[in-house]
Amino acid sequence: MNAIELLKMAPVMPVIVVPDADCAVELAQALVDGGLPVLEVTLRTPAAFDAIRRISDALPQAVVGAGTVTSASQWQRAIDCGARFGVSPGLTPALCKAVRDAGRPFLPGVATASEAMVAAEQGFEALKLFPAEVVGGRALLRALHGPLPQLRFCPTGGVTQASAPDYLALPNVLCVGGSWLTPAGAIQQRDWDSVRQLAAQAAALRPA
Repeated sequence: MNAIELLKMAPVMPVIVVPDADCAVELAQALVDGGLPVLEVTLRTPAAFDAIRRISDALPQAVVGAGTVTSASQWQRAIDCGARFGVSPGLTPALCKAVRDAGRPFLPGVATASEAMVAAEQGFEALKLFPAEVVGGRALLRALHGPLPQLRFCPTGGVTQASAPDYLALPNVLCVGGSWLTPAGAIQQRDWDSVRQLAAQAAALRPA
């Protein structure tokens, strides 16, 4: 599986912040049951690596990746924990080398045409636009499609259930990253039915 194939698996990739690894499997199960098999567990909490390991072990049907990867050492540790893909807010030479050596799908983050061109020169065809709404969102993606039609994007950062269909209607967007699928309150209360419902709604999104 390459990065393009990964992004085509579902219209929304949940961006998950796991506060407690003990809830990780149930949270992931609710998302998968709702129709979203590709899960980005961000490395923003101490529980993240353990969460990736637990989900990978318990739910082979889930495609679990590590988000907010900012260093080669983080990427290697994520792989050791079972991560099948990675997502980063940017791209550095050291991280680029580590990604090439690992041979797994990876979405480097870009925010400008120059950054997208640099990533393309390094062999990346699928990119994360981040933070999407802050840097121009749909207008920027439409502008990038002209000079860089070969690139595909997963915009993340400020995308909502309401705006997602407009993003998905763009020719260079294959999926969007969504943090609205895992509300902190629902996780805290272990309200997996609500998460499952949000996932089902997201899985059914189609371009406007």
